[in-house]
Amino acid sequence: EVQLVESGGGLVQPGGSLRLSCAASGFTFDDYAMSWVRQAPGKGLEWVSAISWNGGYTYYAESMKGRFTISRDNAKGTLYLQMNSLKSEDTAVYYCARALGKHTIRGMDYWGKGTLITVSS
Repeated sequence: EVQLVESGGGLVQPGGSLRLSCAASGFTFDDYAMSWVRQAPGKGLEWVSAISWNGGYTYYAESMKGRFTISRDNAKGTLYLQMNSLKSEDTAVYYCARALGKHTIRGMDYWGKGTLITVSS
C-alpha cells in the first residue's frame, strides 16, 4: 500500500523557517518524481515544488523561488521542503504527492494527508 506521511508543520512567525518531511512507503521511492502542493484556507490547490527522481532537477512556483528548497533522500525514502522567509500567505495545508512516473512531474496519483503550517505573529 502506497503511503505518504507528512510532518513538520506548525505555527511559525513571519520571517521564520520550517522544514517539512514526507515519509514514503509501499513503493520504490526513486522510481518516481515527487511534488509538494498546498491548499490555503478557503482556496484551491496550489502546486509548490517538484523534484526529479534522483534530485537532479527541481522546480518551483514563482512565489516560492528563492525561499523554498525541495530535496529528497532516496536511501531514506523521504521528501523534504525547507521553507524560509515565511509569509502569512504561506499559511496552508501542505501535501506531498507522488508523480505519475520517474520522468515526469505532471500529474500526481497518491497524496499524503497533509500538514498544516500557520504563519502568524
